[in-house]
Amino acid sequence: MCGIVGIFNLDKEDIKNQSLYDMCRTIEHRGPDDRGTYFRQNFSMGMQRLSIIDIDNGSQPIYNKQKTVWTVFNGEIYNYKELRKKLVAKNYEFNSNTDTEVIVHLYEEYGENFVTLLNGMFSIALWDVDKETLFLYRDRMGEKPLHYHYDNKKLFFGSEIKSILINKNISNEIDYYALSLYFSLGYIPAPYTIYKDIKKLLPAHYIKINTHSFKIKEYWSLNINDQLELKPEAYYAEKIIELLTDSIRLRLISDVPLGSFLSGGIDSSLI
Repeated sequence: MCGIVGIFNLDKEDIKNQSLYDMCRTIEHRGPDDRGTYFRQNFSMGMQRLSIIDIDNGSQPIYNKQKTVWTVFNGEIYNYKELRKKLVAKNYEFNSNTDTEVIVHLYEEYGENFVTLLNGMFSIALWDVDKETLFLYRDRMGEKPLHYHYDNKKLFFGSEIKSILINKNISNEIDYYALSLYFSLGYIPAPYTIYKDIKKLLPAHYIKINTHSFKIKEYWSLNINDQLELKPEAYYAEKIIELLTDSIRLRLISDVPLGSFLSGGIDSSLI
C-alpha cells in the first residue's frame, strides 16, 4: 500500500524533524517494511514502504546523481520498464530496478509534465532542490489518495488525513457542506474532505508550490470523440479482451507473491 507525508514551510523557518516522524508513524500500517525521510531546512518529506518491487534497493526517497531531484511515491507505474529503456538510451544511469527511480529521471528529461507519460496509479511528491519547488501529483482516476492543508504559510500533505491532523495547529472543524455531500452521494468528492482546512488533490491534477506561488494544474482529461466510427460488436468484444488481458499483465509485475480479490460480479468474472 505505502504512504507519503511532508511539510513545506514557506517562510523558510526550520522544520522540526520530530514533526515528520510523527506524521510517518500515523501511517506506519500502510508501509511496515521500511521508512525513509528527507530534510532540507524548511522542507521535509517521508514515506512508509510496503516492499513489492526491488525489495533490497528500492528504499525511498530516491534521488538523482547530483542529489538535486528527490521523490517519494505511493503506487505503481505499470509502464516503468518501457520508460526506463528510453531513459537508458538517453544515457541516464540507474542504481535500482524500481519504478520510483524512473520518476526522478523522467522529471530531469521532460520537466514537470513528465506525469503525462505515466501509466499507473500514484501519488507522487517530487522536490526540485535548485528551484526550491515541490510538485505533488495524483493519478488520472484518483486511485491513490493525496490530502493537503495549505494556509499561505505552510503546506502539509499526506496519504491519510490523520497524518496531517497530528499537527495540532491544524483545525479539525467539520465542513458541513462536505458532510451534506456525503449524505447525498455516499462519499465526499475531491477537493473536499470532512474537514474545512484539509483538501483532497483532484485526480489528474498536480500542485506546484514554492515560496513565490501556489498553483493547481490539470494534466489530463478524458477526450470523448463525437466522431467515433461505429464498428461491429465482435470488434469491441475482442478489443475489451485485449485491453483487459494487457492491464492484468501489467499489474502482475512484482518481486513478491500477489493475489486478486474477486467479488464474483461481471468484472471479476471477466478477470
